Amino acid sequence: MSLTHTGVTNNPADLEPCGREDHPDCGIRDVLDRIGDKWSVLVIVELAGGPRRFRELQRAIDGISQRMLTLTVRRLERDGLVLRTVYPTVPAQVDYRLTETGAGLTHLVKALADWSLAHRGVIAEARRAYDGAHPGHDIR
Repeated sequence: MSLTHTGVTNNPADLEPCGREDHPDCGIRDVLDRIGDKWSVLVIVELAGGPRRFRELQRAIDGISQRMLTLTVRRLERDGLVLRTVYPTVPAQVDYRLTETGAGLTHLVKALADWSLAHRGVIAEARRAYDGAHPGHDIR
């Protein structure tokens, strides 16, 4: 599948099992630790539109605290997904942009977003049916 392919099929993908004792770690856990949290994905989505300054990111991402945004961009920078550039001005200006690796991830994020939109109703109905069949089992 190419990086630009965002079509979703109903057949399961051919995946090797990860995380089993008899299977070497394929690295997916490490990647999911980084991009599996909502803040990282939201920062990546915002930076897909181009470079942003810290305050622009903070204003664009509803609910993120200054501390959480700082931690998130540092982690993404450490993983090579975001580039932090400091400009020699007074006061110093800093912007954040996606690296080539980070930009490549946007295709997967878009595919996930498209899938989510296409299946929102089905998931909501499945939740209603489950909750109706299992009253008192609040698993949210």
